Amino acid sequence: MSKQLRELQARKSALVKEARGLTDRVAGEGRDMTDEEVAAFDALRTRIDAASAAVDREAALIADEARIGVASAIGPIVTDNREADPKRGFGSLGEFMQAVYQADKPGQSIDARLLLGGIGAAAPVNFGNEAAGQDGGFLVPPQFSQEIFKLSLGEDSLLPLTDNVEISGNSMAFPKDETTPWGTNGIRAYWQGEATSAVATKPVLGLATLRLKKLMALVPTTDELLDDANALSTYLPEKVALSIRWKTNESILFGAGNGVPVGCMNAGAIVTVAKESGQATQTLVPQNLAKMIARLPPGSFTNAVWIINNDVLPALFTLSLGNYPIYLPMAAAVGGIQVSPYGTLLGRPVFVSQHANTFSSQGDVMLVDLSYYQTITKAGGMQTATSMHLYFDADLTAFRTTFRMDGQSKIASPIAPAKGSNTLSPYIQLAAR
Repeated sequence: MSKQLRELQARKSALVKEARGLTDRVAGEGRDMTDEEVAAFDALRTRIDAASAAVDREAALIADEARIGVASAIGPIVTDNREADPKRGFGSLGEFMQAVYQADKPGQSIDARLLLGGIGAAAPVNFGNEAAGQDGGFLVPPQFSQEIFKLSLGEDSLLPLTDNVEISGNSMAFPKDETTPWGTNGIRAYWQGEATSAVATKPVLGLATLRLKKLMALVPTTDELLDDANALSTYLPEKVALSIRWKTNESILFGAGNGVPVGCMNAGAIVTVAKESGQATQTLVPQNLAKMIARLPPGSFTNAVWIINNDVLPALFTLSLGNYPIYLPMAAAVGGIQVSPYGTLLGRPVFVSQHANTFSSQGDVMLVDLSYYQTITKAGGMQTATSMHLYFDADLTAFRTTFRMDGQSKIASPIAPAKGSNTLSPYIQLAAR
């Protein structure tokens, strides 16, 4: 961005800030504008329109110069090295938020770092002017947004276990083939006799379309908290991350599909393993877990993870096969999957989660291979912006983080085996006991 363009944007932002101050003062007093105030507001709007036109002209000129490769007539284009910095020169998220907060105070100039790289040109919030940072929202620098995204993919996040594709658009279609080698349709091989006609087969393809759904965290923040950059740098990102991670996990497992992803345990492909004949209530026996593993499709064991409620843990410590325990707490996960802090059960990682039901209820123990679950996420990860006028009457600044994703199972029903009657599935739960 050229120095002149940045100055023009700062001038326009200052005019919008002045106009907003006028309307806020009138709204705060609970009255209509006087004739003098209307005239002053109209004059500001005229100057804002003129500044917008100047910004557009300068931006168009810069684009033309870049295309034809000539120097600007007004001299060399000056760039700020901070534009290449993913944090735009801010040391922390708290420092950025303080700069946003100060930008709205009367008589305070806007921190130049807020205007770098188009940060102050976000989409309008609550019908504010789109060129004004305090109305349209200052976009959080990309490095801070990525930090929130990494926090959301913590040790108990399920999204990395899915078959995820980042997309730049809003939807993606996936062709799928649910036939099996031993089935009656799809591509099949036949032994060929001498001088006999070949048996022709063809693929049976379906189509699944995923469309991004929006997950949003809107956080009105008090002025007192904004005064403490250190508190914001640790508190706000972690709280947003925890909520986004929880909602994402819940949708991957149990999403209803109405404006949210369709969860793998809420689809038609789930298999429920019944309790053992004569099994006592409030118990868990090794045979329960062995039968769950037996219902996995071939090749799924190395990808599968256990998801259990924390109430199940005491029962796990008592399980063994002969003299060997089948639950190994604090052991590293195998097969390249995430290391689980809760160890392994029969060789697969254990995820202790409140998404699972309480002990002895159906779904207190789940065994899932999420490579059978297709997800899409918006390229770029989190998008975070702020507005200082949505809650102006309460002395609050609102920070908004959005994460867009969708997901559904790759298979619509359990897999019929080649021999036997027990269907197979990558999504298995233990029945109530």
